[in-house]
Amino acid sequence: MGGNLSGEHGIGAKRAEAMNKHMSEAQLTVLRSIKNALDPNGIMNPGKVLVLQ
Repeated sequence: MGGNLSGEHGIGAKRAEAMNKHMSEAQLTVLRSIKNALDPNGIMNPGKVLVLQ
């Protein structure tokens, strides 16, 4: 249906490569921007690319 799968706890190092294969650079930029806006100091779940809870 055109969607993307992810785990409920975020995308970590093991799945980061898969994200690069299945998402455009624009999508990845948006996800990184959200993560940086919500966690500018990188202290929430370090090592995760994106975490939404």
